[in-house]
Amino acid sequence: MDEIRIAGGKPLSGTVSVQGSKNAALPMMAASLLHRGVSVLKGCPKIADVFCMESILKELGAVTWWEGHDLYMDCTHGDGKSIPCVFTGKMRSSVILLGALLGRCGSGCLGYPGGCVIGQRPIDLHLYALRKLGAEIAEEPFFISASCSGLTGAEITFPHKSVGATEQGILGAVLAKGETCLENCAREPEIQWLCRYLRGMGADIRGDGGDCIYIKGVKELRGGEMEVPPDRIVAGTYLCACAATRGKIVLENYPDGELDAFLKVYGKMGGQYKAKSGKLIADGSGVGYPIPFLETEVYPGFPTDLQSPLLAVLATIPGKSCIRETIFEARFKAAAEINRMGAGITVEGNDAWIQGGSSLHGSTVYAEELRGGAALVIAALAARGETVVRGYSYICRGYEHICEDLTALGGVIMKDTGTNFNEKKQSTNSIAQ
Repeated sequence: MDEIRIAGGKPLSGTVSVQGSKNAALPMMAASLLHRGVSVLKGCPKIADVFCMESILKELGAVTWWEGHDLYMDCTHGDGKSIPCVFTGKMRSSVILLGALLGRCGSGCLGYPGGCVIGQRPIDLHLYALRKLGAEIAEEPFFISASCSGLTGAEITFPHKSVGATEQGILGAVLAKGETCLENCAREPEIQWLCRYLRGMGADIRGDGGDCIYIKGVKELRGGEMEVPPDRIVAGTYLCACAATRGKIVLENYPDGELDAFLKVYGKMGGQYKAKSGKLIADGSGVGYPIPFLETEVYPGFPTDLQSPLLAVLATIPGKSCIRETIFEARFKAAAEINRMGAGITVEGNDAWIQGGSSLHGSTVYAEELRGGAALVIAALAARGETVVRGYSYICRGYEHICEDLTALGGVIMKDTGTNFNEKKQSTNSIAQ
């Protein structure tokens, strides 16, 4: 069944390693299509979205294989130009393949991208960037087609910051003729990792990490090879679980320097932490202070992907907190489900008001998207009794082994129902006693 069962009420404790980054791996996989040969991503997360992107590459003619957590992609014959909606409807980030298809083949067609239901998430800036590079794009009722006689460098100014559109512009520009200047770029770490990967392939890119990225097109790229960086959102999720349960954990393979905005909030709630030798030692036992006001922002601000997990933490803290969502207009779907567990969350437009402190209790809740699903897991770990989280497939899109990781930290989680779960609860209680 598409559900997990969680027995909550126990502080997390122990050490766990952070998986490779989903949001870094996916654009790197798209970039690999720009080389007619073999590229490899080491430490790649084995998650649903990566498997979906892998299937798309195979659909285009690439050959892929795994050696442990190293993903090899032989794109020698990856000359397909069409991506069916059966793939693109599952994952929004599939749209970034359009720039890679244009750079490699001069044309491409794909179904409209889908993914989590957290707002409109329009792709107009993606198409704007490609049109500026010389692509002709037709938007049909069920698919998008694009063609060009060869992309050409251009000056592209984004009206507002967009991670995906920035990545699209980079992928389209690296093999374009002449020079490209991308202005008002997003600054998320995943963009910098994409640029580092492409530079390793021979691309001429400067300025990543700032508002302007300069790209001088090259004739061809060589094979790419990179260790996928640790996932900052997974790290933040586990820190939220630590805070909600008032636990103490150690994160190995920690994304140093990429979670400063989140850690600032973690400290304001009463959490303590210190980084040492690539590890983050976190103590959530003192968490107990509400956050009067917080709004999500583009990087380096507080990440929207950690808004829902933080919502679950604040539901356990006495006092009134407020989160304003500024990135996606429909990202409070987890609030109603956490309220099923006894929380006091009121959503007014883009604001969520949390009257925390009530003891959460187990219930049956439904995940509707990736990060909201992770928030329900966090709330369940903090709650008294047993919680059933349905819609586990959403969570698998971004977390490779969230059940195993949280179990290693002392959480009681089972992916199936029945006697085994009850036996595990009894075993855990016996150890605790």
